[in-house]
Amino acid sequence: MNNVRKNIAFKKLSFITLIAVYFLILVGGIVRSTGSGMGCPDWPKCFGNWVPPTDVSELPESYKEDFVAYRQKKNDRFAKYLSFFGMSNKAEQITHDESVSEESTFNVYKTWTEYVNRLVGATIGLLIFAMMIGSITYFKEDRTVFYLSVFSFFLVGFQGWIGSIVVSTNLMPWVITIHMILALLIVLLLIYINFRIRKTSLLSISTKNEKILVLLTIACLTTMGIQIILGTQVRETIDMIASDLAFAFRDTWISMAGISFFVHRSFSLLILGLHGVLLYILLKNRHQSTLIRNMGKYIVLLIFIEMLSGVIMAYFGIPPFIQPIHLLFSTIIFGVLYYMFLLIRSSKSNIATS
Repeated sequence: MNNVRKNIAFKKLSFITLIAVYFLILVGGIVRSTGSGMGCPDWPKCFGNWVPPTDVSELPESYKEDFVAYRQKKNDRFAKYLSFFGMSNKAEQITHDESVSEESTFNVYKTWTEYVNRLVGATIGLLIFAMMIGSITYFKEDRTVFYLSVFSFFLVGFQGWIGSIVVSTNLMPWVITIHMILALLIVLLLIYINFRIRKTSLLSISTKNEKILVLLTIACLTTMGIQIILGTQVRETIDMIASDLAFAFRDTWISMAGISFFVHRSFSLLILGLHGVLLYILLKNRHQSTLIRNMGKYIVLLIFIEMLSGVIMAYFGIPPFIQPIHLLFSTIIFGVLYYMFLLIRSSKSNIATS
């Protein structure tokens, strides 16, 4: 009975952790859209303190030079790692790009926005650690849950280190992209863990047209993943434009984004078409699982909301409050799609072995 209670507690903890990671993605989007990424010039502390200052008078006059020197030392070490793995061009970019050494003027709002982002990240680290400890109860029952929980903990630690590199390189775009991809990987791991520990309660789910649905969900997942990567390319371009224009003239950013934006926008039509076909097949058969049919409806609804947020950004000067919403919904769609894929694949294997 004690193990049953522990398993119930672990299920709740794993779900809360997944929601917390999505919340962190939202907060990270707010940090980027408000230009607060360098609100704290060091990591893990903020201006050398665990609790950041509230006024520039609390900082020494040489704070800009001090933190530039601190970041440069860290970048030199990171460049050596890159060179070791054959990424000499990236290493040279970090050591010779003058923008990496630029230091922003203290802004209390940006500092505390970034600080809240770090607090949420630290909380998730504690939740993942608690998951790793709690997964010990699954060691005999399902070792995959245990191993994935341990891997998630180390991956979150690596993600934290990459976050420190994001700061030390002064928000270098390709480092931010790696940071985002790792966040998506953590989401997928947590979704799979949640699926495995609830798998016994999902065994009664049956689907029709299993082969077609599996292929379609793979196609949808693939195109959605490509779209997210394309979106990171657009954000990298927009970030550079915003920095060059000191975050002014927002209504001109899209027109300056070039081909990456148009590819990203056009690709959304393919995604909508694929998901429309997926929903049609799900709804065509009345004997289809209600859960899977409803998930198909929610995914299409989320895609419409995602596209609407993209339209708002394109035609209304990229409002800061829309950027994080656009990012969050893309990751939610990807996560729900992945969970649907797991359900359909599991149902398919159950039918095949029955």
